[in-house]
Amino acid sequence: MDSEHQSAQGKPCHQHGSSAQAAAVPQQVLMIEGAGCASCVGKIESAIHRVPGVQEASMNFVERTVTVTGEVSADVLIQAVEQAGYGARVTSEESSAELLDEKEQADREYYKRLLREMSIALGLGIPLMIYGLVIGEMTVTTTMERVAWGLVGLATLAVMLVSGRHFYVGAWKSVRNHSANMDTLIALGTGTAWLYSMVVVMVPDVVPLMARHVYFEATAMIIGLINLGLALEVRARGRTSEAIKRLIGLQARTARVFRDGREVDVPIEQVQKGDQVRVRPGEKIPVDGVVSDGHSSVDESMLTGEPMPVEKTVGDEIVGGTLNKSGSLLFKATRVGKDTALARIISMVKQAQNSKPPIGRLADVISGYFVPAIMIIAVISALIWLNVGPEPTVAFAVVSATTVLIIACPCALGLATPMSVMVGVGKAAEAGVLIRNGQALQTASKITAMILDKTGTITEGAPRVTEVVPVGDMDEASVLRLAATLEQGSEHPLAQAIVESAQDRDIELGEVDGFNSIAGHGVEGRVDDCSLLFGNEKLMRDREISIDAYLEQAQSMAAQARTPMYLASGERLIALIAVADPIKEDSVEAIKRLQNDGIRVVMLTGDNRDTAKAVAEQLGIEEFFAEVLPEDKSSKVAELQQQGEIVGMTGDGINDAPALALADVGFAIGTGTDVAIESADVTLMRGSLHGLADAIAVSRATLRNIRQNLFGAFIYNVAGVPVAAGVLYPFFGMLLSPVIAGAAMAFSSLTVVTNANRLRLFKPEDH
Repeated sequence: MDSEHQSAQGKPCHQHGSSAQAAAVPQQVLMIEGAGCASCVGKIESAIHRVPGVQEASMNFVERTVTVTGEVSADVLIQAVEQAGYGARVTSEESSAELLDEKEQADREYYKRLLREMSIALGLGIPLMIYGLVIGEMTVTTTMERVAWGLVGLATLAVMLVSGRHFYVGAWKSVRNHSANMDTLIALGTGTAWLYSMVVVMVPDVVPLMARHVYFEATAMIIGLINLGLALEVRARGRTSEAIKRLIGLQARTARVFRDGREVDVPIEQVQKGDQVRVRPGEKIPVDGVVSDGHSSVDESMLTGEPMPVEKTVGDEIVGGTLNKSGSLLFKATRVGKDTALARIISMVKQAQNSKPPIGRLADVISGYFVPAIMIIAVISALIWLNVGPEPTVAFAVVSATTVLIIACPCALGLATPMSVMVGVGKAAEAGVLIRNGQALQTASKITAMILDKTGTITEGAPRVTEVVPVGDMDEASVLRLAATLEQGSEHPLAQAIVESAQDRDIELGEVDGFNSIAGHGVEGRVDDCSLLFGNEKLMRDREISIDAYLEQAQSMAAQARTPMYLASGERLIALIAVADPIKEDSVEAIKRLQNDGIRVVMLTGDNRDTAKAVAEQLGIEEFFAEVLPEDKSSKVAELQQQGEIVGMTGDGINDAPALALADVGFAIGTGTDVAIESADVTLMRGSLHGLADAIAVSRATLRNIRQNLFGAFIYNVAGVPVAAGVLYPFFGMLLSPVIAGAAMAFSSLTVVTNANRLRLFKPEDH
């Protein structure tokens, strides 16, 4: 018997990565207030990490939430965040329609407020800018000009207090906590421009005549443009949660259950485990369950991506959120509330969207040093202008320092990674691919070798008996009865195929005594006082049972991708039984997609070499490992890793636990009700290997999008700061306007958000 036969027995559940920990250690989600840029992320995470009992803290800058893992009270966490200069409140880890509606309403209000504040600021800034460009220079030379510009200065102060208040409050909190962020840069830039202008108005004599220029329009325009950028960002980032909205939309709101002998409609929250639930044609199935009466076809495409409806009858499992197409079904509720497959999927997608790939953490680290560095550059720039710049040196110094501070705001850096991750993970979920975390998302894009377990992954996992060859005077029915009786306790697909074959022929099974599983080889036991041995060629050789007369026939079976197994009684061979596990219809095409992507595909099986070779040839796979014992599967993963490959392992998520855990990325093929959802880095909800190719395609597209965003954000800051400081002035007479810097900074965030949303148009099947 092959090693796959034994792999289903006695294996621990797959605890890959942090999934076990996540299940055991409580998580809390905090909503953060006052976080303005990527540098805030590192400060908030560091503050929470310092709290005793916290194991992990990961902030999603787009959603302004922090997921905290560890035994610690919410009050202590909130206090830590507040001490860091930000606000926090507890929200629910689970996504619900009500919470999503609440967030959307809050975003709408925030969007309206930003537009209102933008209008006030631009309402003053645009006329001032037009005046400066068309009518005259903004200089102070007469008493009348002092009065006029003094009134403009007071109006600008009102704009700062009304439209820019959140920047100054955020900056003050940062200063109080010995840190700096985007608000600090904006507050320093606009505040410096306004203060300098007021000095020119109030005491013009202390400023050289050439430098008596006011910059009230810069202050008002910068505040207005940055508020506009934030508003556009809020509007655009709302689209990233559409995958969650669609998943939540799959949930039924009510269920028809039997209570006190009659059918009544109750809210979905009131359905209890064990309830008998009725679902009629065209209705959504409210919770997970097992069909107790009726027959219907169920559309599971919203969860698995499979377009064809699945027939359901008595004893079949059904999943909440899927659509009942034709007949009426009565089923017993087995999972309700947070335990349903759909609820777990929503939670998993949300968790993945909140996680960070390593490339995102790099951006957080860099941005933590970026703001203080920019402040130093701004000071150095001002000093250079004051000491070696042309007249009016003071005005040039103020303009250059202000422009450096404004153009360097790292808003785009903070958005670059989480925006792409949220869209990418959501896109994968729509294709029936559940990505557990950012680490898996990034590593999957680098996979160079993919190991595919044969049974249930490449093949249907539901083998059928194709031949029964009795030896001697026994007939097929007698042989099947002995083999099926011996195997009836096993859950392995090959064993089930033999039992089902006997049942199909209405053969009554007996009792087995002394059953023993022989790892990687087969089984033994006593049936009808006969000592039986059932397994592969190696088992027969080890027990010195002669099979030579049937070896050629067995090899012929193996050459046709059938698995030959020998049944012996005592020391004599009594039958040869062949079992075939059909290859899934789309496995060949899906494997070609992987190979076309430059991935080295390797098949792993416990079957004998001839059978493995026959299957590999049908699939177009050049490399395969045959007759692999369960405990040796992980060594094959390690073997490829030692060759320098980034290895993905695809199996059932449970039976192949050691290999999945060792692989760089573990892929589990399962269904919505499978434990595999909770046990692998990536879970493919449908049984097709196309889901595997889709997962890698989405991963690569997401990482490509993140790199584009990071490049755009970094190159913008790196290129913009020297120009803002005035390096081009000696050569071309160019000095960047603070207003232009404010506009560019605001729209850089919009560019990142728009680029991330391009992922929504990505189709993995085309790649």
